[in-house]
Amino acid sequence: MEYRDYYKVLGVPKRADEKEIRSAYRKLAQQFHPDKNPGDQRAEDKFKEINEAYEVLGDAEKRSRYDQLGSSYTQWERAGRPGMGFDFSQWAGMGGTGTRGGPAPDLNEVFGQGAGGFSDFFTTLFGNTGRRGGPTRTRTSTWNLRGEDMEQTVDIALEDAFRGAKRILQKGDRRLEVNIPAGARTGTRIRLAGAGGPGQTPGDLFVVINVRPHAAFRREGDDLHVDVPVDLYTAILGGEARVPTLAGDVTLRVPPESQPGKTFRLTGRGMPKLKQPDAHGDLYAHLTVRLPSALSEEERALYRQLAEMHSGRPATPPGAAEAAGDGRPKSA
Repeated sequence: MEYRDYYKVLGVPKRADEKEIRSAYRKLAQQFHPDKNPGDQRAEDKFKEINEAYEVLGDAEKRSRYDQLGSSYTQWERAGRPGMGFDFSQWAGMGGTGTRGGPAPDLNEVFGQGAGGFSDFFTTLFGNTGRRGGPTRTRTSTWNLRGEDMEQTVDIALEDAFRGAKRILQKGDRRLEVNIPAGARTGTRIRLAGAGGPGQTPGDLFVVINVRPHAAFRREGDDLHVDVPVDLYTAILGGEARVPTLAGDVTLRVPPESQPGKTFRLTGRGMPKLKQPDAHGDLYAHLTVRLPSALSEEERALYRQLAEMHSGRPATPPGAAEAAGDGRPKSA
């Protein structure tokens, strides 16, 4: 019977730790999984070989006993392989159980009855460990038959993030309903258990939220910012201004002589907090001032009077700037 080098199968050194072995296994299992290679016999055989190697190296007890066998086998090879062949019988059945619990993987369930499951080398050393009705296997090997986790991005409007929303995704012949919670932001992940890649245990689908930019509101965490335009007269004399919020417009009282850029904080008018929909951030209203245009001569005269009153000197009459030249200093 030919010796199998499980370290070589997974492409790891003999000193590899559990994390390295698990990482190498997952990478290879994804590459050669039958669902990704339909009808490819070589990939199917490789997948079986990878699972068998991990069944041994992923379990501390099996790995220890396998390493003992490997040491003896190496000594036999260095001695020139005396006799008719290496005697595996002394090692037979040396590892009947794993140490971490969990049902054994039945590769016949993956590939169909009679597909071979584990090799003769494996069953000679460990018996039918991992087959139907047999002893337990390693806990970490439960990943063997699990489908791949997947991601899908879903775009939503800021209004949807404010109120919460539902979306329907079509995955093959399945319709999946996604409940988007109020307060969701770009990067929020929603897990749909069992909706990922196929397997004996299907993987999960993670829906990643992307909140589109809004034409009026700017979001910073759970707070919102919005520009509020008012006319010159309201800014100078005071008055009221309409402030949009995602829950409807509100009225803001603008005090007299408010400067452009003045910020008003509206407590609790921002976004709901994720997983705390009754708590909200704040809304910050930034004042912008619209200057009047298309003035009549009478209006211009009034503004000149105001300018004289404010500065204490006569205002420049219309056309004076053009008559005085271009305004640059003259040489002596």
